[in-house]
Amino acid sequence: MSKVALKINIAGRSYPLNVPEAEAEAVNNAAAEINKAIDLLRKNYAVNDTQDLLAMTALQLLTKAKADAKPTVIEPNYADIEAALEALRQDLSNVQ
Repeated sequence: MSKVALKINIAGRSYPLNVPEAEAEAVNNAAAEINKAIDLLRKNYAVNDTQDLLAMTALQLLTKAKADAKPTVIEPNYADIEAALEALRQDLSNVQ
């Protein structure tokens, strides 16, 4: 998988990154969402310290991501267990 070099700007600082090509758009979108959240917080609260804004943004975005995440339900596959039990039954009946 090839990597691409990106220059991401978050809160006025530039960060050079090398990411897999398939993830480049997602990384750019994430940076845009972070910057949008920072701007929104800056406009709505009397906070101008970049470190505070980044911390508040991280908390806000992670809380949102966890709320949006759907629990993964793993359906058990009983076919393998039933096949193993049947093989065991046959082995036991052959012994008798």
